[in-house]
Amino acid sequence: TNCTQMVKFSLMGFTDNLELQLALFMAFMVVYLATLLGNLGLIILIRTNPRLHSPMYYFLGNLALVDLLYSTVVTPKVLADLVTEKPLSYAGCVTQILVFGIFLVTECFLLATMAYDRYTAICHPLRYAVLMSPRLCVQLVSGSYLTGLVNGVGQTIGMFNLSFCGSVVVNLFFCDISLLIPLSLSDGTVTALIITVSVFLFGVSSGLVVLVSYIAIISAILSIRSAEGRRKAFSTCASHLTIVSIFYGNGLFIYLKPRLSKSREEDKWAAVLYTVVTPMLNPLIYSLRNREVKEALRRL
Repeated sequence: TNCTQMVKFSLMGFTDNLELQLALFMAFMVVYLATLLGNLGLIILIRTNPRLHSPMYYFLGNLALVDLLYSTVVTPKVLADLVTEKPLSYAGCVTQILVFGIFLVTECFLLATMAYDRYTAICHPLRYAVLMSPRLCVQLVSGSYLTGLVNGVGQTIGMFNLSFCGSVVVNLFFCDISLLIPLSLSDGTVTALIITVSVFLFGVSSGLVVLVSYIAIISAILSIRSAEGRRKAFSTCASHLTIVSIFYGNGLFIYLKPRLSKSREEDKWAAVLYTVVTPMLNPLIYSLRNREVKEALRRL
């Protein structure tokens, strides 16, 4: 136990080339600043514009907050390591696993909630205000955060079940508990079971909600006779569908394929997409594709 508490985790970066490190630092810095400005701007826009006080934008504001927070868990450490590599302490690694686990699953369920919201708006437009009441919206968002907390605590318990000694080299730019299992000195069966249960209980279940919702949405859109009516109906969920495709596509690639003891390079860059790039893209996609957001931004 004492050895585990004193262990240092060395997070491997992307390259040892100093010129390339500088280029990556600038790229990550630009992406992170865009993430901060985009998500903070979207939150402020939704809070200050009465026309955006609807269930869809309430969910979108919380999605922007989660994107901002879970990007902040990872990106500043990446920027620091590109300047000078400094091992992460055991407490730091546990904190990263806890917070990242909370917000990653929270995002999964917020995306599922937004898919249900779009299903209700398109398939039951006359009952939308009743079905998506303010009370239900708060309950859905609160449930998303609570589910994320359960996942984060479970991941942390799995981490506490592992023991380490000396310096541990992790072939990724943040602490991923699935990569730490083969690097530990103890039996990681319980931890691996926790990860598997979490993926299927939270990731797959939220993905199924999204899938079933969009099957119903597409069926409803195809039943509309006019081409203009189909275009308008599809435009209300196009932004969300784009974000869902990017997020779940990368997540499935990372977590549902066989893992080796060391992360391959394609794993590392796929992780960049969903931890660093996707939080920046979400506000841009909603701003560029959403007429109401663009109009509110123009007024502001």
